Amino acid sequence: MRSENDVETRLAGRLAELRVEHGWALDELAERTGVSRSTLSRLERAEISPTAALLNKLCAVYGRTMSRLLAEVESEPPQLVRAERQSLWRDEAAGFTRRSVSPPHPGLRGELVEGVLLAGGGVSYDEPPVPGLEQHIWVLDGALEISAGGATHELRAGDCLRFRLWGASRFHCPGPGPVRYALMIVLP
Repeated sequence: MRSENDVETRLAGRLAELRVEHGWALDELAERTGVSRSTLSRLERAEISPTAALLNKLCAVYGRTMSRLLAEVESEPPQLVRAERQSLWRDEAAGFTRRSVSPPHPGLRGELVEGVLLAGGGVSYDEPPVPGLEQHIWVLDGALEISAGGATHELRAGDCLRFRLWGASRFHCPGPGPVRYALMIVLP
């Protein structure tokens, strides 16, 4: 099983590479993302772990989904990924765990992700990483509130919500227990 610290170190390196590939100084990236220069610098040196919201902002400026970015820090994704080999990422402050179930691949448009939010936990995104991103959210256990496109949807186990994402979104677990859901992401 991979160490989370190894993934975070490779992620920090990849974020620094992406900034250099775009020809941006830290100040320019800070202006584009609204994230302080010092936070970006510490992130690229693997001194801090990124939150889901911070990664989403970076994905938006780089035109990538979070799954694609996380896949870029892995080796070439295989066709089959056993459960124990699936990448797991946590945002402890948000009570959020994200598992990349299917390996994203540059030649494919769909990805499957498992999300778990603890009761009262939530994740907000200012914008989609790719405008027009299609999402299918199927609640497996618990309850989930999703705000997107000016509407709030309350989902229970078995419910599925589908939409294209153009603006801000929020995932929130109202409780009383955690929520576990499958998220199918389809690039436009």
